[in-house]
Amino acid sequence: MFNSATQSEFARALKKSYTWYTGGFLAFVIILAIAEKMGLPRAYIGYAFLGATVLLYAGIGIMSRTSDAAEYYVAGRRVPALFNGMATGADWMSAASFIGMAGTLYLSGFNGLAFIMGWTGGYCLVALFLAPYLRKFGQFTIPDFLGARYGGNFPRFIGILAAILCSFTYVVAQVYGVGLITTRLLPGVAFETGIFIGLGGILVCSFLGGMRAVTWTQVAQYIILIVAYLIPCVWISVKHTNIPVPQLVYGSVLEKVTAREKQLIEDPKELEVRGIFKKNADDFDAKVKALPKSWEDGKADLQKKLDELKAGSAPAKDIEAVEKSIAAYPKSADAAKLAWNAAKAGNNGKAAPPLRHAEAFPGKDDAARDVSRRNFLALVFCLMIGTAALPHILMRYYTTPSVKEARTSVFWSLFFIFLLYFSAPALAVLVKYDVYTLLVGSEFAKLPQWVTAWQSVDKSLLSLVDINKDGIVQLAEITIGGDIVVLATPEIAGLPYVISGLVAAGGLAAALSTADGLLLTIANALSHDLYYKMIDPNASTTRRVTISKVLLLVVALAAAYVAAQKPADILFLVSAAFSFAAAAFFPALVLGIFWKRANKWGACLGMIAGIGVTFYYMITTQPWLREIFFGTPRAVPAELWWGIQPISAGLWGVPLGFAVIIIVSLLTPAPDKDTQELVDHVRFPVIKGDTVNTTAT
Repeated sequence: MFNSATQSEFARALKKSYTWYTGGFLAFVIILAIAEKMGLPRAYIGYAFLGATVLLYAGIGIMSRTSDAAEYYVAGRRVPALFNGMATGADWMSAASFIGMAGTLYLSGFNGLAFIMGWTGGYCLVALFLAPYLRKFGQFTIPDFLGARYGGNFPRFIGILAAILCSFTYVVAQVYGVGLITTRLLPGVAFETGIFIGLGGILVCSFLGGMRAVTWTQVAQYIILIVAYLIPCVWISVKHTNIPVPQLVYGSVLEKVTAREKQLIEDPKELEVRGIFKKNADDFDAKVKALPKSWEDGKADLQKKLDELKAGSAPAKDIEAVEKSIAAYPKSADAAKLAWNAAKAGNNGKAAPPLRHAEAFPGKDDAARDVSRRNFLALVFCLMIGTAALPHILMRYYTTPSVKEARTSVFWSLFFIFLLYFSAPALAVLVKYDVYTLLVGSEFAKLPQWVTAWQSVDKSLLSLVDINKDGIVQLAEITIGGDIVVLATPEIAGLPYVISGLVAAGGLAAALSTADGLLLTIANALSHDLYYKMIDPNASTTRRVTISKVLLLVVALAAAYVAAQKPADILFLVSAAFSFAAAAFFPALVLGIFWKRANKWGACLGMIAGIGVTFYYMITTQPWLREIFFGTPRAVPAELWWGIQPISAGLWGVPLGFAVIIIVSLLTPAPDKDTQELVDHVRFPVIKGDTVNTTAT
């Protein structure tokens, strides 16, 4: 245990080291910018950023390698509040935050603010209800706390399963983001290959040094990601307003976007394009209604056309085009129904007027607006509660030297997260203004270079189709994925390519930092809580750490395999993890700290009920999950409870968890006297008290 003088000296040394590191990183970026000016190929810049950052993380991992249990699981409990705040910020700034947040705000407008409000508000709950109290209990993991507080391996085992479920769902999203960013940094590399290249960067830290290596790497990663996020944000602000503080110009640019939206809604060319999409949607609807005859007729028409082309000695390219159409044609009437319903939905979406960015709770009538409002509030609720219960975030507060440092650490976490979240709404509006004023109305023959580059990466991320054949880009002809808004900002702003590489490196840092924490959470739950606490309590420290490393590798490979299948968008996967964490952990943690009458059976049944109803709601309402579990076609509408979308499934699980824990605890015997005294000691006071000594530690 460090004394205060040693701890202060340690903190000063860290500040000095990271100051030099920041200066060196900025110098590296400047050198690359000069090299680009002198003719360095773009591909080399991507390789330089990927190689330099991964080698940096590897170096920290190697220097921080350890087999000591306290160092591996909780970084020796000596991380200063400032640096734990930075590490938590990096742990928190996942691919969804760095890549997806501004994109979600771009696509969803006002409703996207639910993510910022929910995620930020969650840290207030962490500070008030969880972090200092969990630190005072002094365990290594959340399942460890559940086992100590509720007395026994049953609550610990349920905690292990819940931690794996929410953490694995979350880590798949991060690995997906790693693949996307690596593909951008290394042109020509396949998405699946990019995933496994990035996986090396994830494993090199957590595998060697556990929480100690992950912590010091995450501090370095936070510096990279915040610099990478703010530079293009400031630059695009200067481009459109001549003011280098994007947060200050947010309101004025939003007014311009609103005025431009009104023009586009009424523009004759836009109306023409939306009319074409509407006709296409109606055509697909008619084909679905005429099944199976429409499928048979379409197949016969294609074959007839191919025969005529061959008989007439048509050009090879014309024959090849029809052959491709035949190959892509649905293989059965059922497949045609699924494909044509999806095409109908897509065309109907393009036929709708553009979303008004500043409109709160949009809807065609009062009933639709009420549903939108309910979903907004439900999402804020789930994200707040989920943030306060995520195991990989709560683990960070076990690493501080004291309870007071844990509370201070939450403040620093909020500050470092604020820097990005305060910028994301402004970035979304600035990019939208650029697209609406510069891309819309331009010629297809003279598209900006960034459009051409991103269309070649993935058509689902960016696609422009001249559907009315006038050679001019209309808004309805643009399909843009939220995941590229941040990554493409440097090119949209006209910055040198080196900044694009920097942003990609920042996104990679965000994805890697969160993935490290999540993988460590899963591996520790299996090695420490399952193996050591439940299977072999006599296992040596070296054996426990070795098993954790092996399991970490296995889980990482499994996550990479699932991510390579592209099961869903990043934001849904992340939000699902929040609902799982909220329903599984929040009631048990809060009642375990503040209500000494909560007992083992109440906690166990409450966690099972909460996560059970959350999972049930997801698989019965989320289209691709319904298809997996029940074989229900995605086009078939789901029956939503009170109109709540599956992304907010935790809304049902959290109150049910509280209710079950309270009712069952009151109907079953109270915890033993020692446990109740322990709860009292932890709650009163939490100011500078020492860690509680329990058998779990």
